[in-house]
Amino acid sequence: MGIYLCVTMSLSLSDSHSMRYYETTVSAPGSGLPVYSEVGYVDDREITNYNSDTRQRLPKTEWMKKLEPEYWERNTQIGQGNEAVGKHNVQVAMQRFNQTGGIHSFQYMYGCELRDDGSTAGYHQYGYDGRDLLYLDTQSGLYIPAMHEAQITTQRWNSPEERVGERHKNYLQNICTEWLKRHINNGREDLERRVRPEVKVWGRQHPDGVTRLQCLAYGFHPRLVDVKWVRNGEDHIPSDEASPILPHPDGTYQTRVSVEVPTREGDTYSCHVDHSSLEETLTVTWDPNAESKDKMYIVIAVVVTLAIVIAAGIGVIVWRRCSGKRAAARIYAPAPNKEENSSNSSNSQEISA
Repeated sequence: MGIYLCVTMSLSLSDSHSMRYYETTVSAPGSGLPVYSEVGYVDDREITNYNSDTRQRLPKTEWMKKLEPEYWERNTQIGQGNEAVGKHNVQVAMQRFNQTGGIHSFQYMYGCELRDDGSTAGYHQYGYDGRDLLYLDTQSGLYIPAMHEAQITTQRWNSPEERVGERHKNYLQNICTEWLKRHINNGREDLERRVRPEVKVWGRQHPDGVTRLQCLAYGFHPRLVDVKWVRNGEDHIPSDEASPILPHPDGTYQTRVSVEVPTREGDTYSCHVDHSSLEETLTVTWDPNAESKDKMYIVIAVVVTLAIVIAAGIGVIVWRRCSGKRAAARIYAPAPNKEENSSNSSNSQEISA
């Protein structure tokens, strides 16, 4: 079962950092995912993982393993509490939508950013079956419903008696950013390493007078990159196909951008790549007379397909917020932990029945 969740946040090709946690609960076994799972990220690095199969909070990087044992014991207990809340919430959501069967998913995402200009931002969102349910306006501390079925919960959480948003706003502005700073300090060598992209270009001329050009950028870190095709050194050609930025097992990334252009004499085409590891734009020109590298392209296709299959297998979620309040960014699926909560209590919140 493919679950996708597109999230929003703003990052630049610089030294901004983010910490994000994702929780996903499914209503019944059989989806290919644990019934409950949490995943934590700093930037694009998975740092912690908890799910209903292991029932333990586990470190996912060498520098996270150096944290004290009490940290993992405390956050395992928090994960177990979050699991109970998640299972409650998915059942309540099914009641709200008048659903009695099938496999449904309840999602929760929260996190914070430290931008390169010193400013900060936070986000706190809930979703159901891949759609927005409600989210926190981090300026006012009030929850905003994204669909009618969230009205009851929104009214309750925004009431003077509950003031749920105020607590989470304080967490995002203070506790979350302090933990992000600590993680950045512990994992700086890993998080801020710069690896230059390698670039390969090729094309195929078709009988109908059209040439399809491909540009593959791979082996780069960090993840953010800008890849585009240019005609005659100055005219940007909008892409008609761009693959997601996919991870390699070694922690680097790859992406591929394709365009179709008229086959005609005199025009030159080049792929331009901008990345934080580069002092200037990397430009690779396509030579139509170069020898074909069919075997290489087959290997590339296999690598891309394998990466997509692996991503789907671990339950990648893409949660699309069309609101202008947040900018798009790719994120993972399982779910977050509340390890960074100084009160040692769960950030998960039960929705009212």
